Order: sequence, then structure tokens, then C-alpha cells
Amino acid sequence: MIELGIDLETYSSVDLTKTGVRPYVESPDFRILLIGYKLGNQLTKLIDLGEDENQKALTLLPPELSAIPEGSLDEFLPMLTDPELIKTAYNAPFERTCLEQQFHITLPPEQWRCTMVQAATLGLPGTLAQVGAALGLDKQKMTEGKELIRTFCSPTKDGHRRLPSEAPEKWERFRQYNVRDVDVETDIRDRLSKFPRPQAEHDAWALDQKINERGVRIDTGLLEKALELDKDYSSQLRAEAQRLTGLENPRSDAQLKRWLTERGMEVESLDKNAIPDLLAAAPDQITKRVLQLRQEMGKTSVKKYEAMQRGLCRDGRVHNTLQFYGAGRTGRWAGRQVQMHNLPQNKLNDLALARQLVKSGDFEMLEMAFGSPSFVLSQLIRTAFIPSEGCRFIIADYSAIEARVLAWLAGEQWVLDEFAGEGLIYEATAAMMFHAEKNDIKKGGPKTDLRSKGKVATLACGYQGSVGALINMGALKSGIPEDELPGIVKRWRDANANIVDFWYQVEDCAIEAVQGHPGRLNGMVEFECKAGYLFITLPSGRKLAYFQPELRREPEFNKMCLTYLGKGQNGRLARQKTYGGKLVENITQATARDCLRDAMTALDAAGYNIVFHVHDEIIADMPEGKGSLAEMQEIMSRPLPWAPGLPLRAAGFEADFYMKD
Repeated sequence: MIELGIDLETYSSVDLTKTGVRPYVESPDFRILLIGYKLGNQLTKLIDLGEDENQKALTLLPPELSAIPEGSLDEFLPMLTDPELIKTAYNAPFERTCLEQQFHITLPPEQWRCTMVQAATLGLPGTLAQVGAALGLDKQKMTEGKELIRTFCSPTKDGHRRLPSEAPEKWERFRQYNVRDVDVETDIRDRLSKFPRPQAEHDAWALDQKINERGVRIDTGLLEKALELDKDYSSQLRAEAQRLTGLENPRSDAQLKRWLTERGMEVESLDKNAIPDLLAAAPDQITKRVLQLRQEMGKTSVKKYEAMQRGLCRDGRVHNTLQFYGAGRTGRWAGRQVQMHNLPQNKLNDLALARQLVKSGDFEMLEMAFGSPSFVLSQLIRTAFIPSEGCRFIIADYSAIEARVLAWLAGEQWVLDEFAGEGLIYEATAAMMFHAEKNDIKKGGPKTDLRSKGKVATLACGYQGSVGALINMGALKSGIPEDELPGIVKRWRDANANIVDFWYQVEDCAIEAVQGHPGRLNGMVEFECKAGYLFITLPSGRKLAYFQPELRREPEFNKMCLTYLGKGQNGRLARQKTYGGKLVENITQATARDCLRDAMTALDAAGYNIVFHVHDEIIADMPEGKGSLAEMQEIMSRPLPWAPGLPLRAAGFEADFYMKD
């Protein structure tokens, strides 16, 4: 099928980086300035819409000074809507959204391919310039692009749009920049086309676009009152801190450190981790109260609300909150704008009452009933996402999906048996580790204290984690003595010998593949090195890619270590080490991601309106009387054709606002 490569240059007074593409194109002054397009192997053409003369194509320099082939909307628009042409772009959702807004047309995502996603699937960095450099293309992105974009794509300091006629030489360079971007994008596309993605991945990307375009409704009443409450409360805290310290800005680290030093305190840091120790050392009640105020002022309970406000669209919803293939190592989704993937948990015992008090503006009663407004607002962030009018949320997530997938991949049968039965994996793990009866470890049993050890070991040890992983997972905070941690690691590994073997088998297979010997492990995972990539083929058929793998001697362990080029600081490629446990983590999380992908595909086919998803949880916005929690759970728990024997199970609830059950 012939491909049409597209790149746009656009203008809007809305800051794209802060709001996302939907509010950007909804701005009254949004417009497309340049359209560069390339059909098949033809030369790239340019449509210039930069001037205001009814958006007629205009060349500001004499033709002999502008050698760019001119395109036309009469040629471009029929191709854009031709279902027989595949449209491609780097970050295709941006181009699709802008073109739909400008020309009032619908562009089905099934007819598009995103070159940025294709690059991500091959472990390449995120920006067009970085990918072009990594691949060593003959044509590279023009370095002056950022300055040209600042000139023509954003408002000037006095708020007006700089027209091409105001800087014709720069405009001509901008036209060349747009054409070069099309050429670089299509070169990348063609270079990566030798590594085709499965059709299931194209379908998943199209569904992702559908979910992002649907968006999720925001409770604007709660949002407005939450921001009002935070402003009032912050003013109160600041005023009290100023009164007690006499400082102009008590939130200034430098000013507050000087004040504390004058009161006899040695202060190196005022970050949130240092405040508890400083409170304990406070010499008097005034100092203690100032530190408490500092601690309260440092809580960032409203940043999510502010992100919602910036991203709020005309339809009362936020859109484009999910990034397809945002986690390049595994292909999992990442959050964007509001960042759904790191929302605070809610632990208030009456979320509905707290919401009511905030929305009514009864802030005094709210503080009396629930405590610190900062804490309450943090607890209510999830609840700002609400169903459409006449609908309710059906929320379901996979139970212990990574533990299930890891045991299935490694053939740890007793774990699979437990998940196929009661599913009490923490109790069962503790029973295996300490040679106890599972019933004795259940709640109320004589050995119930062992459950916490089984839980933290299950969460921390699956990917070759040791004592440090147990501590990071909260072992010490749960009351387990530090001197017991090495024994817990050993007991878990003894109980999960097949998983332990799987770590080393995966590492051996990966190293052998780099040495030129492809292999297959457990009949499910394949390893092959070709064309500068180490490919690990998952049971689903999707491939994980490690760019430019090399074996390097590891003196600490006196063995060869697998390395590859991956994203380092600032997104640039840097050589990174990996090992069996880390590779197993990639494979496991990627396989769990594919379970979620197929579940969403099945739910969409069954008529469930997915509005977003978080990790292994799916949120559907369903009219009253349509769909059910039981059906959603059943769909998510169905056996997958590529994963025979993998015991999937979903649990969930229905709600009038988003929350954690």
C-alpha cells in the first residue's frame, strides 16, 4: 500500500507542552502554517498557508530563490481522506488532530501509522533528531528548527503572531525546515519498515487513539472549589509563617535556613525527608510550628488539579492522557498531562461526604471532619474524574498480573495452581517459604504474622531482587527486622526454584543470541540478534528490541555482561547494562501489557467505552443499564489464544466517580 508522509507546522497561543494537543487546537487562533507531504517516492511538496489571504499558498521569495516543489490543497485533501493510502507522521496523533480541526474532517486512525511508535518499539530515543542521529541518516533534522518555531509558531511578547512577510528570509528557511522534516521522517519510516509490527499492535494503537479522543469527564465544580480551597489555605499558612518568623517569603529555603540557624538549629536540607528529624530537634514550640507550616506548605496537592484545568476542553473533558508505547523497554502505556499513572491513593472513609463539603465551599466543616485541607485535596484527586451524564464507571483490574505471568513463563506450577484456586498468593508463598500450613497464615490463624513476609518477598524478589529490593518494597516499615532479610531472600528463592532458573536461562539465551546463536526458551520466548538489534519475541508475537547489543567483561562478577544502547539522560542514547532478572522483568511486564491490550480490544468490541486505564486497571464509562461488572470481569479473565494455561482473573466495582476500591 502506498504511503503518504506528512509533517505540519502550526500556530496557537496555547502552550502545547502544558495542555496537550486538544486545547491547543481549540484555541480560536489555531491554524496550520505549513503542510509538507510526500507520496511514495515522489519529491516532498509544500503547501504554504502562512499568510492570511484566504489561506492561499504563497511564496514570499521569487521562484528562482525557492526551489521547493509547491503542493496544493486540491491534491492533498483527497489523498488525506483516501482509505487506500496509509498516512504516516512522526507523532501522528498531533498531525491527525490538527488536520481534523483545520479542515473539519474525520481521519480514522486505522489509516495512519506513527513513526515515533515504530522507533520506540525498536528501543530508539524519542525525538526525531535523536532517532535520525542514531540511525545515521544522510539527511538530518535542521538544527535551527527550535529558533524558527519560536519565531513563527508561538506569540511574540506582545501577544501577536509574526507573519511570514515580517521575516521573509526566515520564513523561507522555515519552509525548508518543514520539507526536511518530511524527508527525515520518511527516511526513518522506510529504514524501520524492515521490522514490521504485528497487526494486533496497529489495532491497539488505533484503539488507543479512540480512547484518547473520547477523553474523560472532569467534575468542574469540584475542580474549581479545590483550587479555591488551596489558594485560601495556602494564604493562611503563609500569613502565619510570616507572622511567626518575620520573613518576607517563608517558603524560601535560604531565608528559612537563616532563621532556623539563628534559633540554634543546624540545617542542611529542608526537603520533605528532612523535616521529621528537624521537628524532633526543634528547640521550642514556635520553631516546631514553623517547621510544621513548612511541611504543610510543601505538599503539592493541587498540581494535578492545575493540570486538569490546563487540559480541560470545551466538552468538559480532558483528552490525550495516555501515551502509547510510552515505556520503551516493555511497550506499556505512560501517562501524559494529568499523569493518571501516579495519582495519590484515596484512604478517606467517606469520599462522597468530603467531595460534597468541598463542592459546597464549606471548608471549615471539611477541616473539622477530615483534617488538613492539603491531605483532603490529595485524597480527592481521583474523584475529579467522573462518568458522562447518565452513566457510571465500571472499574476492573487484573489481580496480581505480574506474579501470574512470571510463574507462567517460568513454569512455577505451585504458583499457577494457587492462582487457579484460592489465589491467596501471599499466604501460599509464606507457607512454602516457612514450611507452614496456608490456613495457619490466613487472617486469624496462629501464624498470620508470616503473611507480611510472604507479601514483601513476592513483590520484591521476582526479578532477582535481594535485600535492597525488600527494603525498597517496605520490609522494614512493615516490622521485619533487617537481619532477617537475607534469610527471606533465600527462602523465597528456594521456594521458587523454577523462577530462579528462568533468570539465568534468559540471560544465557540473550548472550548466546548476541554471539550468533538464536534460541527458544520454554517454547514461548525466542531470542535472535540481527541487523544491530537483539530481539526477544514474546508469547504474543510482539518483539522487544535492544539496540546495538554488545558483550562486555564485568570484572566484579568475572563474566561477560550484556549491554545495549538505551535512553539515558535527556533521552540520548547511552550504553546500559542488563542481566537475567532485569530481562525477565522486561519480558514479564511486556507480556502483562499484551494481556491488557487484548482485554481492551475485546471490551471495545463488546461495546465498553474505555475512557482511560492505569497500569492493569481499565475504566469504562457506561450508560445506566448497559454493561455490567460481571461481564467486564469475564471478558478480562478469558483465556488468551497465545497464552494457554495462564490463569487470568479480574476484580472490580462500579462507582459514580473514580477511586481506588
